[in-house]
Amino acid sequence: MKNLIENFTTQLSEAIQIGKKAKLTQSKNPIQNIVICGLGGSGIGGSLIQNLSLSESKIPVTVNKSYALPAFVGKNTLVIISSYSGNTEETVACLESALNEFVSQKRWTTFNYKAQERIDCNLTLTILEQTGSELKGHIQIQSSRPVYNTSYSTPVFNYKDNQFSFQYIEFQPLIFNDNQFESNLVSVLSYYAYIILGLDADTFSLEGGTDFYRKAQNIVTLAQGSNSAGWSQSSDSNRSRFELVDNLLSNTYREYRIAMYNYHRKGLDIMSDNNSTGKQVIAGTMNLGQTMINRRPNAFLISTFCDAKSEEIQHIFSDGPKGHIVKLKETLNKIAPLYASTWNDIKF
Repeated sequence: MKNLIENFTTQLSEAIQIGKKAKLTQSKNPIQNIVICGLGGSGIGGSLIQNLSLSESKIPVTVNKSYALPAFVGKNTLVIISSYSGNTEETVACLESALNEFVSQKRWTTFNYKAQERIDCNLTLTILEQTGSELKGHIQIQSSRPVYNTSYSTPVFNYKDNQFSFQYIEFQPLIFNDNQFESNLVSVLSYYAYIILGLDADTFSLEGGTDFYRKAQNIVTLAQGSNSAGWSQSSDSNRSRFELVDNLLSNTYREYRIAMYNYHRKGLDIMSDNNSTGKQVIAGTMNLGQTMINRRPNAFLISTFCDAKSEEIQHIFSDGPKGHIVKLKETLNKIAPLYASTWNDIKF
């Protein structure tokens, strides 16, 4: 602290020089108010500027020392972000608030979902490394949808993306542009929002998610020029954002999308009325997986399907009418041998 106080004038001189060298662009929108954001010690400079501006500026200046931006912030607001270290718990708290606001408040589709039809999704972001404003880690994406005439919600997507790095500064607004790459964080979130919507639509109507997948594919195309990991086809791994949406739109793997529709709409959704028929339909969808595996061994989408559905399949066929369980288990072990322990837990 003693050194900080002694060097305060030097810091001010350096700050003035940095300010003089800064290259600023004129805003397209008239500035009606200014918000300076900073937590802890980072907010002190904002308070100084606010006091100095009282007699100098006709534009009101507000200092924000909370985790979220004020509700009045809009296109005519100049937001100035102050962060001393960029490596504090406040960064994570601000990021969490920004993510919740971005995903929940943006209107991703023109569809009007009823309350009981809304998609339940969960995004878990794990930060493993931080260097200044650069963060690296992985993101787990999960989504589910309600089953007709029941209180049960069935898992649709359960996927872990390990190729995730991005830059984030406290209070940084997250803005998505359909026609331009803005940031890796925004692009990844938007990409998975459309993937979730596409998969959900596929469970209600045959290949109903195509338009959403195309939006996700457009994000991939725009992001490939950023050199961020996960957006390009890789020889090292087929588990990339490029591969996922490419496979979903490819006729080579069309059986996956047919299976998603049959499994949910013709299988799960009728089980409350006809348990036996519903199970037969679900068992039949596994044959579609067999067809796909015969064409493309180790198909990416098979593991994606089983990551979400393996435990559910085990529970479905361990209860009620048994049907042809022996043949079903043989098929499951052929298409997804890595889940053999789960398939072997099917009791009959």
